[in-house]
Amino acid sequence: MRPGPLNLITDVTGLRVGNSHDQKLRSGGTVLSADQPFVAAVHVMGGAPGTRETDLLAPDKLVEGVDALFLSGGSAFGLDAGSGVMAGLRAMGRGFPVGPVRVPIVPGAILFDLLNGGEKGWADSPYPALGRQALESAAMEFALGTAGAGYGAMTGLLKGGLGSASCVLSSGITVGALVAVNALGSATVGDTPHFWAAPWEEGEEFGGLGTAPYLRQDAPLPRKRMGEANTIAIVATAAVMTQPQAQRMAVAAHDGMARALVPSHTPLDGDLVFGVSTGAKAMTEPLTDTFQIGHAAATCLARAIARAVFLAQAMPGDLQDSWQSRFGTGVKKP
Repeated sequence: MRPGPLNLITDVTGLRVGNSHDQKLRSGGTVLSADQPFVAAVHVMGGAPGTRETDLLAPDKLVEGVDALFLSGGSAFGLDAGSGVMAGLRAMGRGFPVGPVRVPIVPGAILFDLLNGGEKGWADSPYPALGRQALESAAMEFALGTAGAGYGAMTGLLKGGLGSASCVLSSGITVGALVAVNALGSATVGDTPHFWAAPWEEGEEFGGLGTAPYLRQDAPLPRKRMGEANTIAIVATAAVMTQPQAQRMAVAAHDGMARALVPSHTPLDGDLVFGVSTGAKAMTEPLTDTFQIGHAAATCLARAIARAVFLAQAMPGDLQDSWQSRFGTGVKKP
């Protein structure tokens, strides 16, 4: 496997990503879209998820394709971002046809960033506007770190953020991941700058520091309360997939979350992964290809999580250090 040209989820043919944020609010949104509806599925392993229209993604439901997916800050308020995305898609003439009306299908998930120091005393929800802005800014290249849905994210130890990564399999199939990291757990090992995801790093995409020396870990104590921690992600491939196959890819990708965040999938987290297929490339060896795609999805997600934390930027009023502000100078590479 090797990273795609951009090392972003948009290396998957047909996908675009847009971000928006409000600096005073310390929150934002991220939208994944494409020119055509795409296959999507979802798998939830955290104990405190927040979602919109994910029931539609079950294989026995009517709708087989979606127009966009969104990730948003704002806890339950952030679900309003989906309304803004729908409005933008409707203005583009997109959506599921129902007679003369088109209804955009926009599932999404949220993370909790209400206690990060931002101004949250709004009269009207800012999230519909943030959702539409993210949709309208969608492009092949987009910002990581303190951006989009990860703009106000935090983890157990350091600032969280938005991450992405991609890889190309020997079959030519591309797999990518997009994630907003707001975990109860930590992406780094103890008080060291080393990332749990280091064994899967490509080049120096999150510092090239290698793995940490073995550290005996005591059982962790929760630093957040129920519902305050969510790592929400999308994994995607250009390979032709059914909804059940896309869901299996999402299931496999959760392994990458566990590799990169310790602990993960706790009762206090809302850990969730969407699986996406754009259907741009047929599989030539379906059994081998689906096996490798699941492994690649997990690997890409682990790398994307580390990149999110590694690239987070320090800002005035931060309640946590960023990786860069704590470790960015004076770290010796092996």
